Amino acid sequence: MKLTRRKFVKIGVGTSALLLVSDAFWFEKAFIETNEFHLNKKPGHTPGIKVIQVSDLHLKSITGSLKTLADKISDSNPDLIFLTGDAIDDAGKLNVLGAFLKLLGTKIKKVAILGNWEYWSKVDLNALNSLYKSYNCDLLINEANQYTFREKTILVTGVDDYVGGKSDITSALTQFKPSDYHVILNHCPEYSDVMASSLDKSNQADLILSGHTHGGQINILGIAPFLPQGSGQYINGWYEVGETKMYVSKGIGTSMFPIRFGSRAEIAVFHL
Repeated sequence: MKLTRRKFVKIGVGTSALLLVSDAFWFEKAFIETNEFHLNKKPGHTPGIKVIQVSDLHLKSITGSLKTLADKISDSNPDLIFLTGDAIDDAGKLNVLGAFLKLLGTKIKKVAILGNWEYWSKVDLNALNSLYKSYNCDLLINEANQYTFREKTILVTGVDDYVGGKSDITSALTQFKPSDYHVILNHCPEYSDVMASSLDKSNQADLILSGHTHGGQINILGIAPFLPQGSGQYINGWYEVGETKMYVSKGIGTSMFPIRFGSRAEIAVFHL
């Protein structure tokens, strides 16, 4: 059969459309990338603390990709796992979050903060806190905890959500303790503009970790037309907040639209 130019174009357009749909509805959601960063490269620097950021899970059910993700995280043996908000967006999905935490196990210490969706979906925060505790996870709401690994200390400051909760970095920093590392967990990156004025040489953070934006979820050549309230000028990746580096994760789940385009799901690994 002779392939005419018109048929060739139709086949090409159809194939391209199929690939784009497959990418948006499947590949960028299911194949979660790992972005790894070594933040301290000073000469003679001994191995520090390894942390993994898992953001914006928006858990609906335990899929094969989530099981694979949990195995990958466990196998990489981090010192800490940071859950930076929007773990669920439905008050009835606490059991799904429990199932995911069970996959991660209790051996690895975890620290969580709240996102806007835990508030908007009216999740029982007492039940959520109890669930986190049962899986070796501390829920921080405008407070800070210090942890020690191999004689190195890390202070983790967790800020309440900027959009749904009552963010208060000033209150959180009253619990500041001098440590080898200081990391701030803050779901909505826009609040970092407020935090900048509260950070100085006496309480300076080495790293701020945010999520919320999903990298725009639909991101065309760096243009993200559907950024949620609380994103500010931030989309994803690295930014400078005063003297502090901030990383905005693209997260894992989706919200509003069940697709990702130009914003592949991710976890981020940081070697401090």
